[in-house]
Amino acid sequence: MDALIVAFLNSWRGLLHGARTERAVRQELVLLALGVPVALILGSGLWVRVGLIASLLLMLAAEFLNTAIEKLCDHLHPDRHPRIGTVKDLASAGTFLAQALAALVWIAALIDRLS
Repeated sequence: MDALIVAFLNSWRGLLHGARTERAVRQELVLLALGVPVALILGSGLWVRVGLIASLLLMLAAEFLNTAIEKLCDHLHPDRHPRIGTVKDLASAGTFLAQALAALVWIAALIDRLS
């Protein structure tokens, strides 16, 4: 049980640090805060609501992983380097794809609700 509490506290510190220091994380936290109540209204059923909220959580998770990769790269190689740039671009692409997935889920739910 102690390991679970320690793991939670580590995650909580990461969430707080990301919210304090990263503009993209703050933006996606705002989207999550606004999106949860909208998902509860927009979703036509339980699994649609879960999908809407899960897509926002996945997008935020991808942003945290992208941020972690960027910070690690900057720590290991502070100067501009083409290979480090490629690593950062790949992480950014992962974030973009998570955002595209969230947009797809939300658009599908909106179309479903309106039809």
